[in-house]
Amino acid sequence: MPSVLVVDDQFLIRTGLTALLRAAPGFEPVGEAADGEEAVRLAAETRPDVVLMDIRMPGADGIATTERILADAAADPAAGPGPRVLVLTTFGTDEYVYRALRAGAGGFLVKDTPPERLLAAIETVHAGEMLFSPGALTGLIESCAPVLRTPWAGLDVLTPREREVFGLVGAGLSNADIARRLVLSPATVKTHVHHCMSKLALSSRAQAVVLAHEHGLVARSA
Repeated sequence: MPSVLVVDDQFLIRTGLTALLRAAPGFEPVGEAADGEEAVRLAAETRPDVVLMDIRMPGADGIATTERILADAAADPAAGPGPRVLVLTTFGTDEYVYRALRAGAGGFLVKDTPPERLLAAIETVHAGEMLFSPGALTGLIESCAPVLRTPWAGLDVLTPREREVFGLVGAGLSNADIARRLVLSPATVKTHVHHCMSKLALSSRAQAVVLAHEHGLVARSA
């Protein structure tokens, strides 16, 4: 049962999402936040599995808030894995979504998404899976990265095999697909992916895809 923190500056949207979660079997709303500061505080107090994050808010927006929540969680590994962040936006794809994914969000949805799809998306992100097709994410990265790219740590911490696996993650391949491509066991691929995510301090598979694209690994590995 994923526990969920709802973050949105609009009262009706925030309470509506909470009511939807409360009525749906298998979901546990643990709090509501109207701004970034309150979201950071409640995330530390309630330690939700998933944060539904409004991307555009006055003050600290959803991008900055996502970064703070994930950084706080990473600073306290004894508390367990940090939350997955699912971004809610008015527009389907724009530079704000790109920045949110780069900050560690696990996926995004537009706010008029039907309730059943929203609930399914929460479960998908909670499981650590990518919410959108690789093609959709690739298009977003290609349109935004040349303009919005900022320096990111290099990949020299990865072994040659880890770089190869990481490039295939960037291409949108699942662990099972990577295992077949490289003739490795799924367990070995899972270990490589885990090492890549840990060494690069990444919070989501979507964030890994962004980084792999920005470093030009996808074209060489796909």
